Amino acid sequence: MFSQRASERLVAMKPERNGRRKTRILIADREAIFRFGFRRILATESDLRVVAEAENATQALHLTRQAKPEVIFLQAGIVPEKFADLIQRLRSASPGCKLVIAAAKLSEGESVGYIRAGAAGVILKSVDPALFIKCVRKVMQNEIWLPKQEVAQMAQVIESGPINLPRPADTLTQREKTVVSYLIQGWRNREIADHLSISEQTVKNHLRAVYDKVGVSDRLELVLYVIYQRIELPSVELTVEARN
Repeated sequence: MFSQRASERLVAMKPERNGRRKTRILIADREAIFRFGFRRILATESDLRVVAEAENATQALHLTRQAKPEVIFLQAGIVPEKFADLIQRLRSASPGCKLVIAAAKLSEGESVGYIRAGAAGVILKSVDPALFIKCVRKVMQNEIWLPKQEVAQMAQVIESGPINLPRPADTLTQREKTVVSYLIQGWRNREIADHLSISEQTVKNHLRAVYDKVGVSDRLELVLYVIYQRIELPSVELTVEARN
């Protein structure tokens, strides 16, 4: 067992009363006051539980292996340059976990970059505390969380597609919908390929066909399109649980 420090905190595991399931959360932030305040906010909710705290990405990875959080809040200032690599390592340490970037400020398009790299959401530290709670619940429902202005910009991009855009329900094959379902859950191409017993190139071909049919250019636009259009997709809940 590693030594405990003020900046690296693993909460003692206690049995959950009445068998109620709680979403496990890790907070990684340099600012101790933010970690303290955020922990107090989450403690007011009976379905949320902070299981670990860290002050940098290295500690976050170390504690993720031990605490197995389902949602990780990571301060933008401690995100390494190779952010996509960090996400892969965190997911390997706690399969299926959702990563949310917490930032004091964001430059134009920065939050979209985080999502494209694999984050489940981006949130500004200055927002109403209640939005942090809502963010946790939304990403656990496999939705993307973005600052309001970024959502508006992306909605404009999607809505500016071809006027005669066909309805996806009429054009997507069952296999294409299945691939999109895994994509929404945060699975990588290789993971989808392995699970469906197809090649990674076949997964890429399916995704490219989907992009062309619905008029989007990348994964983020596709995820937002599915959310806005309320597209019904095959459930992969059981297979995701098995993967964990």
